[in-house]
Amino acid sequence: QVQLVEFGGGLVQPGGSLRLSCAASGNIFSIHAMGWYRQAPGKERELVASLTSGGTSIYADSMEGRFTISRGKVENTVDLQMHSLTSEDTGVYYCTADRVTLWGMGGEFDYWGQGTQVTVSS
Repeated sequence: QVQLVEFGGGLVQPGGSLRLSCAASGNIFSIHAMGWYRQAPGKERELVASLTSGGTSIYADSMEGRFTISRGKVENTVDLQMHSLTSEDTGVYYCTADRVTLWGMGGEFDYWGQGTQVTVSS
C-alpha cells in the first residue's frame, strides 16, 4: 500500500557532506511525520531526525547543527542534508513515515524504507 524509497547513500570522506532523499508513494491520504533513523554496525537503531507535517523538526543531539531535515520539492518526500560527517555517522539510514492515513481506510500506520548505506571513510 505504501512504499518508502531512499536515495543518496554512498561513500564519503570524513568531513564531507551527503544528501539523502526519501519518497513515499502509495494510497496515502496524509502523513503526520517523516524522518530518518540509522543503525551503525553493532549498535541499535537510533533516531536521526524527524519532521512533522506542521513543520516541527527534532534531531538527535549528536546530529543537531550538522544535519538538516527538510521537506522535498515533491509531496511526501523528505531530505536529510548531512555535513561534517565522521566515521561515527557510518551506518544504514532508514526513512520512516509515521501515522500515515490511507484513502478509504481507517487507522494510522507506520512505514519504513529498506535503508540506504552511508559509509564515511578515507
